Amino acid sequence: MPFTFKQFHIDDSHCGMPVSTDGVILGAWAKLPITTDENKPRNRYRILDIGAGSGLLSLMAVQRINNLNTDVIAVELDDGAAQDCHFNFEQSPWHSQLRVQHQSIQQFADEIARSGSALFDAIICNPPYFENGPQSDAKQRATARHTNTLNFETLLTHIQQLLSANGTASLIIPIQSELGFLAALSQTELVITAKTTICTVETKATSRLLLALKHRSALSKQLPKLISSNLIISDGKGQYTEAMKQLCRDFYLKL
Repeated sequence: MPFTFKQFHIDDSHCGMPVSTDGVILGAWAKLPITTDENKPRNRYRILDIGAGSGLLSLMAVQRINNLNTDVIAVELDDGAAQDCHFNFEQSPWHSQLRVQHQSIQQFADEIARSGSALFDAIICNPPYFENGPQSDAKQRATARHTNTLNFETLLTHIQQLLSANGTASLIIPIQSELGFLAALSQTELVITAKTTICTVETKATSRLLLALKHRSALSKQLPKLISSNLIISDGKGQYTEAMKQLCRDFYLKL
């Protein structure tokens, strides 16, 4: 279903997974490279959106940075989703800064390695996360939701490969997938530097996790204290909480 935000429009009619609250929250929360350590603008930012779907996260990222020296590459395997992503990019105010790569992240990572291209200052990803259980009869939706073609081990291996030395990767996963994600993470040199738990309402248990990852080598020998927070989406009366409004104010039309 088409979805209009404050500065761009999304058509996700060919996507296995439509625009979701998860995606909007991740796009608004993701840790992006606004400035360098010297607090001055740098020449060029490179951002990678893995499994881009309709291109929502890419569009949110380029809007947030609001810098003409930003390039966003969206990697999407599915034919229909890549079609929607390209269309949404072309209709946006930032079409010259956005590019779709219609291929798997495995193929893309191999090409980057062979070409010696620059790595990415930020990576954003709302990954497929169901490792088992019933799958949709629609192959496109099943691929978008389940780890059939991209499990956590493969995803994190390629994030480690593609993330620049001081870059940050931001992801969202269901709480049920946390143990599997952490097991896969332990096989890499990536570490969690920020974590936000998400509850739909205050009285319910945590349903999602927002995670920020960095290379261990980019940190001091003693790992910094994990930055933890909690986000409650709704007040239980059908209204967004103030924290949710503040996070998503620049995107949702009615906030």
